[in-house]
Amino acid sequence: MNQKDLSIDRKFTNSDIENELKYLNLLARQFPTVQSASTEIINLEAILNLHKGTEHFLSDIHGEYEIFSHVLRNGSGVVRQKIEDVFKKTLRKFIKDELATLIYYPEEKIALIQKQETDIEEWYAVTLQRLIEVTRSTASKYTRSKVRKALPEDFAYIIEELLHENPTDRNKEKYFEGIIQTIIRIERAKEFIVAICKLIQRLSIDRLHVVGDIFDRGPSPEKVMDKLLEYHSVDVQWGNHDVIWMGSAAGIKACIANLVRISARYMNLNTIEDGYGISLMPLATFAMEFYKDDPCSQFKPKIAEGIDPGSKEIRMVRQMQKAISVIQFKLESEIINRNPQFEMSDRNLLDKINFEQATVNVDGKDYKMLDTHFPTVDPKNPYELTAEENEVMDRLRISFMHSERLKKHVKFLYAKGSMYLRYNNNLLLHGCVPMNADGIFTKMDFEGELLDGRELVTKFDVYSRKAYFTRNDKKPDLVAQDHLWYLWCGPQSPLFGKKKMATFERYFIAEKETQKENKNAYFILNEKEETLNLILAEFGLNPATGHLVNGHVPVKVKKGESPVKANGKLIVIDGGMSKAYQSETGISGYTLIYNSYGLVLVAHETFKSTQDAIEEENDILSNISYLEQNARRKTVADTDGGLEMRRQITDLEMLLAAYRKGLIKEKR
Repeated sequence: MNQKDLSIDRKFTNSDIENELKYLNLLARQFPTVQSASTEIINLEAILNLHKGTEHFLSDIHGEYEIFSHVLRNGSGVVRQKIEDVFKKTLRKFIKDELATLIYYPEEKIALIQKQETDIEEWYAVTLQRLIEVTRSTASKYTRSKVRKALPEDFAYIIEELLHENPTDRNKEKYFEGIIQTIIRIERAKEFIVAICKLIQRLSIDRLHVVGDIFDRGPSPEKVMDKLLEYHSVDVQWGNHDVIWMGSAAGIKACIANLVRISARYMNLNTIEDGYGISLMPLATFAMEFYKDDPCSQFKPKIAEGIDPGSKEIRMVRQMQKAISVIQFKLESEIINRNPQFEMSDRNLLDKINFEQATVNVDGKDYKMLDTHFPTVDPKNPYELTAEENEVMDRLRISFMHSERLKKHVKFLYAKGSMYLRYNNNLLLHGCVPMNADGIFTKMDFEGELLDGRELVTKFDVYSRKAYFTRNDKKPDLVAQDHLWYLWCGPQSPLFGKKKMATFERYFIAEKETQKENKNAYFILNEKEETLNLILAEFGLNPATGHLVNGHVPVKVKKGESPVKANGKLIVIDGGMSKAYQSETGISGYTLIYNSYGLVLVAHETFKSTQDAIEEENDILSNISYLEQNARRKTVADTDGGLEMRRQITDLEMLLAAYRKGLIKEKR
């Protein structure tokens, strides 16, 4: 046996041949004959010529399930564009609006139409034909095999027949019409329409990218997670608001305290209790006992609609928020003292309080405190948890670690998520790549190893996984858990990107100068093209054609800020999906579409409600910007998946050569 026996446009050394044959023998189990290997090569080569699938980018959902669900259903305008492509000027606008709304919300829209239509069977017949046309167009960029796998089980055969039969073909016209009439006659039209509408939604988007911050702020992150769990193709780049939930599920008490505090601040405690089945009664009982005479005036939550700000419920939430905040400061001090390399000692402020003078020293300057009632803080040992505080945190830790729904969601985040993702020449990263003011990547000490840039971000990914998957060990990885907490609020965290998190100052000091959270230099330097070229190259992308997609920092459209920076190489898609930010941004967020034609940025106007979208047929697209248009439509061959297919084709060609030269026997 020699090198020539296996060479097909590839060269092998003698030492490679044995390993290659081992691999080819394994490949032969999947493709046991010349015919099966040849068929797969033909199939892969054909797929390479299909148009690239549509990618959909979302960021900073922050629990806003209604708008998230709507954007997912309409594909940020992809579904509506399909309707326009199919019907052009052959349908009036109000009919297209009705058809679009039907595809987004089939069950709800059919229920309304059944009340309005005088001849529902005629409406079914016309609508079914229109939906089939939209489905046929939407499915055209995929192989029959891929479409078949997406078909709903109950109607798979019927839909496949309708998709691949031409209704204008004289030989099949009655066959096509007969299928539709039978569906209506046996009273399955409603179910069929629902199934085909959901198929259109699924085929409209080939892959969904969520660039961080699913949790906090909004009321229903658990519903968002449930939706993502059932989505056909999705990846997640973790955000800082995601990692505190991941850390809480890992049993990190400092993460739990932060999570509960934020939930109290935004009146989202129902997410914890009802969404994840975690009882907050231990904290409520503790807070009402130790802060019963405390107005907790600095801890007013951001009131939800319909809630009386003077109610007993709000008073209790204020008490709970203060109680957990004090516990948080104590728990964080343990981590900070355990990790001097974090350089966060300035966040230890309980020991800087002068209780007699009611002041606190921050950065060498004394400030008058707005509140000095700390019934659980011993001035001589301010960071020691009381027995009652320890009991509260022990019980909360057990509850968070044993919530089945939370475990399911967090395991999904680890399975589908990461710190960053390179995909089709785009770099997806929630926050930043920590940098110094001179444009050099900031180095951070990881157990004596100085890391920066891509190595730093990758190491955080590794530690984040260790933190969770050692949680039930007798000795969980404390170093990894500390670093997972650091991702939430550390000065060199790629997900936080600020010098400090001024939680203490916002609660207890009036002077705004103390509350300022200076951003990492990245957020200034990212306006420069050379900065983006450096980052893209660092992460192995081509700076000439690559892009960086960020979330994290809301784009203040009202003030004229642009989401596109560095000559189009940076795209920031946090535009205010969270209602908490919409007063600053002026819109309901940005999303990004990357299809065979190019990159499309979509700005969304304020979303009223799902009911309004269904009844008034109001969509929420407000502005579409074509950031980049390809000279020719991209195909699968131009994607990362296409590159992998090329490798598979080469391997299969090697297998064919081995069969034909008798090096491997066919398995008939």
